[in-house]
Amino acid sequence: MKAAVLREVGTPLQIEDVQIGTPGPREVLIRTVAAGVCHSDLHFIEGSYKHPLPAVLGHEAAGIVEEVGSEVTLVQPGDHVITCLNPYCGHCEYCLGGRMNLCVSPDTRRREGEPPRLSQNGEPLPQYLNLSAFAEKMLVHEHACVAIRKDMPLDRAALVGCCVTTGVGAVINTAGVRPGDTVAVIGLGGVGLSAVNGAAIANAGRIIAIDMGMAKAELAKEFGATDFVDASEPDLVKRIKKMTGGGVQYSFEAVGLTITAEQSFGILRRGGTATLLGMIPVGQNISVPGVAFLEEKKLQGSFMGSNRFPTDMPRLVDMYMAGKLNLDRMVSRRIKLEQVNEAFAEMKTGAIARSVIVFDQP
Repeated sequence: MKAAVLREVGTPLQIEDVQIGTPGPREVLIRTVAAGVCHSDLHFIEGSYKHPLPAVLGHEAAGIVEEVGSEVTLVQPGDHVITCLNPYCGHCEYCLGGRMNLCVSPDTRRREGEPPRLSQNGEPLPQYLNLSAFAEKMLVHEHACVAIRKDMPLDRAALVGCCVTTGVGAVINTAGVRPGDTVAVIGLGGVGLSAVNGAAIANAGRIIAIDMGMAKAELAKEFGATDFVDASEPDLVKRIKKMTGGGVQYSFEAVGLTITAEQSFGILRRGGTATLLGMIPVGQNISVPGVAFLEEKKLQGSFMGSNRFPTDMPRLVDMYMAGKLNLDRMVSRRIKLEQVNEAFAEMKTGAIARSVIVFDQP
């Protein structure tokens, strides 16, 4: 099968032939229909985060089940599914405590000595984020995918697999935004726009979208923003505090930079909560004034929107089908696998929301 392989940090992905295994007892073979091009992949390409190489990248996808293992009970051939990079074991402390997004059990991966799920010319390829979705097929544990309704367009369903679950989930699951609350979102890529959309779904009273330049001002309002602020303006923190009468109750950082993380905390009112969604590079730290915690301000992280994806993702699909989730405008471009490097180059400009790879189907 064709796949996009990262061979060395800082180099373009190569479209190569890769071999995929057959399903083990609890594994699912999925024909990939669509895969979103996410900024998280760019972190690994640029070396901000490390992964064994070479590897097939991609982690935000949807497809159709082709084959299942002998013990699989959750999906069957022909099902339309969304994949998720954080498969859950179902029996560890985190899973049993209702925080399955934090599961790190090795039980959903093949053990040492077993044949690899992916290989090339007889050599194993490490599976990237349990998925390796930039490929014509995926071989995953059954707890790494969930069946959805078949009338859901799969090029939009793919986005639910990461950016939508992360953004909407952070607002609703992690932060618990309530009707009438004041929200600010810094960074309007796929995750940030999803957070804006999530705040609108939660009936936040005021939703301030913040990004560099005015290019995404109108787009942000389509997703539910009530205000737009240019992040390049001087004294951003002072500007937000002035326009909100003291700061926001909830802020969401979706860039992954130290400065924007610190700004997200700085724009809080007393008792406010800042939630970090962006992947701040390994080795970088955040500095916030200690005295601010006497005002009961909170700084917290959110991984994949604190999801319980087997229930969350079908519900997000229903929200889209009901017209509440704006996925149509999230897709900036539909591309072929061979155009993946163009998509990453365009991503760096900050001018688009999401490119989606659409695979040719038999």
